[in-house]
Amino acid sequence: MSLVSMPFVDTGVDTTLHIVAGVVLVGAIVAAAYGFWRIHELPIQKAHKKEHRQLGLITALTWIGFIWHWVWVMAVIIAFVDGEAALRRIRDIWFGRDEEAAEHPVKSDALSATAAHAPHPSRQVAAGENVSTEADHA
Repeated sequence: MSLVSMPFVDTGVDTTLHIVAGVVLVGAIVAAAYGFWRIHELPIQKAHKKEHRQLGLITALTWIGFIWHWVWVMAVIIAFVDGEAALRRIRDIWFGRDEEAAEHPVKSDALSATAAHAPHPSRQVAAGENVSTEADHA
């Protein structure tokens, strides 16, 4: 089969189809680049919205993330995670205060100091329960 017998060859339609295909290709590349840029700028937009104190760090990590993508992931984590609340939660879990906080919410800082030194709920004795100590057995 020769090229002459191919449809649209050496006609105006052939040139038009090439132009349409070129425009679609360039449009797809531009749309992909724009989408990549919008997703990449997501940490900066979130930091601006939350008025994050580490806005400069997030911006720098986002720009470096164009080369090393794992750095961009760090920028996303910093921008979307409330670091202070996460550290407080980890501290409470570490010291076993998470159950106490769920049972008895503390409403002021003065009460939180006393709640921090309260005995663990598993060590408390129910009302009316007979508790013997070594002094009772002596």
